[in-house]
Amino acid sequence: MENVIVTRGLTKVFGANGNAVYALRGIELEVARGEFVALVGPSGSGKSTLMAIIGCLDSPSAGTYALDGEPVERLSGAALARIRNEKVGFVFQTYNLLPRATVSRNVELPMLYAGIGRKQRRTRALELLEKVGIPEKADRLPSELSGGQRQRVAIARALANSPALLLADEPTGALDSKTGAEVLGLFQQLNRQGHTVLLVTHDPKIAALASRRVELYDGLVLAPEPRAA
Repeated sequence: MENVIVTRGLTKVFGANGNAVYALRGIELEVARGEFVALVGPSGSGKSTLMAIIGCLDSPSAGTYALDGEPVERLSGAALARIRNEKVGFVFQTYNLLPRATVSRNVELPMLYAGIGRKQRRTRALELLEKVGIPEKADRLPSELSGGQRQRVAIARALANSPALLLADEPTGALDSKTGAEVLGLFQQLNRQGHTVLLVTHDPKIAALASRRVELYDGLVLAPEPRAA
């Protein structure tokens, strides 16, 4: 089975000498294309650090990481930014939408960075807003939307460049339970359509919706659950 994520001995150290703190201590992780994996663990377990490295927002101190078959652990900041825009679609708890840009312009943003033409960006943005269930909101501002609708915009934006990986960090943390369930249902639907999803959460109920759980504790992966057959 082809892997989107492969890490070997992934280590992250903050500080040096007597002040060194090991946030990650030799992470071994594989996520296959088309999987829906929940990354769980208590505060201080290393979830955020691992997510930053997987999302190419940071580099490890040691070990290797291949994203969609490409080794990325030693890339420069500019190269990481390119890979990040091409290969990773981010969904954050706080949406991170541009308040003065319309919904469609927000969705277009990763495509703008990728050098895609204006007409093609607009067409793709409208297709993605249809996919997440809010095509009628294309010309609205984020302030005119509910929290659940804003998160749907963020998901559409994450899909803009057809990334190898959807990386969601506590995506329902700012939503009520009903709206959160609807957003999680959208992630499940996207996964059924073939999208690879890695969802970071502290909530075991949310983690149970994934096809597999990976649990971190003190910078280590605990005995992983087997992949679904």
